[in-house]
Amino acid sequence: MQSALTIGFLTPYSGVYPAYSAHLVTGWLLGMGLDPVRQRTVQFTSEYTHMGGAGASVDAARKLLFFNNVDILSGLISYKIAPDIIPLVENTKRPAFFFDMGEYIPHFPYLSPDVFYASHQLWQSEYALGKWAHSHFGDGGHMIMPVYEAGYHLHSAFKEGVTAAGSTQISFTVLSHNENDPRRMELDGLFTTLAKDPPPYVHAIFAGSMGTRFLEKWIQSGFHKKIPLLINETMAYDDVLEDIKHIDLEIYTSMMWMREDQRKANQQFVKKFESTAQQPANIYALMGYEAGLMWRELLPYAKKKDWDAVKQQLRTGVIDGPRGQKNFYPASGFALPTANILRISTTGNKINKLILDQGAGMRYDAKEFEMIHNESMSGWQNPFLCI
Repeated sequence: MQSALTIGFLTPYSGVYPAYSAHLVTGWLLGMGLDPVRQRTVQFTSEYTHMGGAGASVDAARKLLFFNNVDILSGLISYKIAPDIIPLVENTKRPAFFFDMGEYIPHFPYLSPDVFYASHQLWQSEYALGKWAHSHFGDGGHMIMPVYEAGYHLHSAFKEGVTAAGSTQISFTVLSHNENDPRRMELDGLFTTLAKDPPPYVHAIFAGSMGTRFLEKWIQSGFHKKIPLLINETMAYDDVLEDIKHIDLEIYTSMMWMREDQRKANQQFVKKFESTAQQPANIYALMGYEAGLMWRELLPYAKKKDWDAVKQQLRTGVIDGPRGQKNFYPASGFALPTANILRISTTGNKINKLILDQGAGMRYDAKEFEMIHNESMSGWQNPFLCI
């Protein structure tokens, strides 16, 4: 009897999406055409990596590769720690297949032929939203974010989109962080500034419950519907808006996947996941499902431990999934996603979404992004939303 294909999964803590790894693995198995409950073809071994920093992730990777002897190394990691893990992977000659939300614009001073990336490319969503914001509302917008969110490239990608549309100015406010009260959100100074000189729009970037609290304070401030509010994609996910859908809200965002998308491949995914997990489909389930569509094709080679064939196909393969084409190797040029620009309103305890426009993606290695990498040598090691 052939042994199961073993996948080691680096699993950081996320207080925002505590069940993300279960959803991702379930989606992965469904994409492969396997029953997550009854299948014995693939075996996942999770290893806790705390907040996803380099030290904990390298220790976990070493254990999975050399103690558990897994066939494939996977998990949720940041691009910032990939260079620390790559030597371990290359030493084994086995493939690594990592997931990330796309909080950083990818940058590969060294691109390993053994390492592959399933990225949601959140930065693409921000770039498209910035480009649309300038074209629609005009120059001189104001961005606001806490220190944590400011440590990633989401605001930089938005600014690049604004600049590409012809902007010459945009303002930033980074909220101060109080170590004794990390949930504290001091907005009085910002609101005073906005009242004196209202910008054409405000763009807010918050993670988790901080985003919900900001939206509540925005409503109370009196700026609601007077200054257009744009929010980042993760603030606009259904499970986040569920907590505030009783409020009369009108906001703008960009989104690269919508549960409501009627294309056949998406509705198949939504139906399969929701009937299996008994929970609404979400972005982590989608990322896993897309990976599964790719690994479904690779399974015959992976079962035989023909890693050269697996890696060769991963370098060139493209799947046609729930949101269109997707590939997993940077050198082949990540397939450019389409971002829907949405107006979201909440009335009568319902979430209403209206697609206003579509924004095109941008190649991660475009020269316009070089300055972001050159000027931002540091950054958080923990993957976005792993707080």
